[in-house]
Parts: sequence; C-alpha cells; structure tokens
Amino acid sequence: MIHEHPLAYLLGIEGAALLRSFTGGHDRAFVEARIAEIRRLLDDEALADAAVEVARVESAEGYRIWSGTYDGPNGLFDIDEPLVAGIVGELPPGAALDAACGTGRMAAALAGRGHQVIGVDSSPDMLALARERVPQGDFRHGELDRLPVPDDAVDLVVCSLALTHVPSLGPAMAEFARVLRPGGHLVISDMHPEGVARGFVPTVRLPDGRPGRIATYHHPVGDYLRAALAAGLQLRACEEPRLPPAPAPAEPLTTSEAVARWDVWPWILTAVVPEATQAANTDRPTMIIWHFTLPAETPASTD
Repeated sequence: MIHEHPLAYLLGIEGAALLRSFTGGHDRAFVEARIAEIRRLLDDEALADAAVEVARVESAEGYRIWSGTYDGPNGLFDIDEPLVAGIVGELPPGAALDAACGTGRMAAALAGRGHQVIGVDSSPDMLALARERVPQGDFRHGELDRLPVPDDAVDLVVCSLALTHVPSLGPAMAEFARVLRPGGHLVISDMHPEGVARGFVPTVRLPDGRPGRIATYHHPVGDYLRAALAAGLQLRACEEPRLPPAPAPAEPLTTSEAVARWDVWPWILTAVVPEATQAANTDRPTMIIWHFTLPAETPASTD
C-alpha cells in the first residue's frame, strides 16, 4: 500500500520552491511568504486527517480499468504526438511496431502515414479498442520484455508512455533492438522521471471503489541511455519538452475542496499553493522523447 498524505505533498512543493529560492531564484518576500504558508498548512484542520491508503495496481490490471476512459483529455498526448510525428514523418513507410499500443492512438497515426502496423499490449481490453480503431492493424497480446514479434521484423518501433511501468529498462530495450531490422528506428516517449518523482502517476478506482495507482518506476534519464546502448542502439536525439507556466487561478482552491477529490491528486493539490507550484515547476521537463537507431549491417570485408 501507498500512504498518500496531501499535507506531505504540499510541504514537498513548498520545499522545492524554497530550494530554488535558496540559489537565488526568488527574493526575501517570496521566502517569507512560503514559510508563512507552510505554517498555515500545518494548522489547517482539513489536512490533518486527510491521508489515503492507496493500492499499487499492476499495469495490466490498471490499464484494464483505465481502458474505458484512457482516450479522454490527456495533456501528455498533446505534448508527445507532435514530437513523435516530427520524427516519424521523416521516415519512409514500412513495417512498424506500436509497443504497448494501448487503444491504438500511435498505431492509427502510423497507419495513416502508410506503415504496416503491428500493435502489442498486455491488456486485452486495450487491444480490443485498438482493433476497432485501426482495423487494418495486426494486434497481439504480449509483454514488452517478451514481444510476440520475430527477429528483424520491423523498420520502426514506437513506444509511448509505457516504460515507466516496467521495473527494468534493459529487457524491453533488448527486445526493441531484436525486432528491429538493421538501420531501423526506435522512438520512445515517456513521462519524465522528474514528473514520476513528483507523484504524477496514473490513478484508477478498483471495482470495490478503493483508490489505486498503476505501478510506476522512477528511471533516471541515464538509465534509458545505458539500456539502449547495451542493446546495440545508437542515440539520434533526445528532447525534454516543458510546459509553459500555468496562469495562477483567480482564487486558490481551498484545502477542503482539494482533499475531497483524490482521483485528481496531485494535480488538484498544486492549486492550493499556486505561487509555490509555479516556482517549483517552472522550466521543469514534463516528458522525455528519445530517437534511437539500430546500426545498419556493415558489409563483410573482401580482403
């Protein structure tokens, strides 16, 4: 179980803001305001007993629950889709694998660009939606570390918002390299490790109504690169897109309003302390986008 206390989260945001002030990011008045706000939070009765015990849900079960609403508004889609499209748009159509395809949003984009699409996912419910969305695709049940795809089968692998849900990146990267043809491309988009560290982890409600979060792992940026290089992949590009600063709300959300809506923690909690949130999150990356290639085979020497 995960013990989630909104007071702890809010104090963490205040602490991150104060750390940036400590190195010159803000003035004395800002620091004094944050310390005064921390005192108010500590005295706030609405926060005192607002902790929630949250189940850690394995990804296959979590995405089964989430499948019905997964395609609803998701700000991460707005970030990664243009960047992935910019990379894929430079490549000729071929055989493409959408690894952890979900409901098929990337598979649909790949098919629209003329690729012959294979989709793999561990959730049968997600696969059913993907088949409806991309009827010409070939969708298969499987795991990222055991892809049901032959060696050297595809020219392109795309994997979006999935690797934070695997405990180790090495097996998945090795599988991506195995199924790629020499000269093939791998494009990955993922929640940035800074976001994972700050609690931006998908929430679900279990059938009995209990709160749960899909099992998510914090992979530092270097772990992606080390796993890819060990699999024989070469780095082409890496992007860390950032969101523009959000405008401060006209009136901050009250703590009693925020703590009553666990399903949108921690996003809604940040509205309780808008100035600290803006200071803590300004210029912080939201996602990470990787582009790798598998080197083409070198012709054998005739000497």
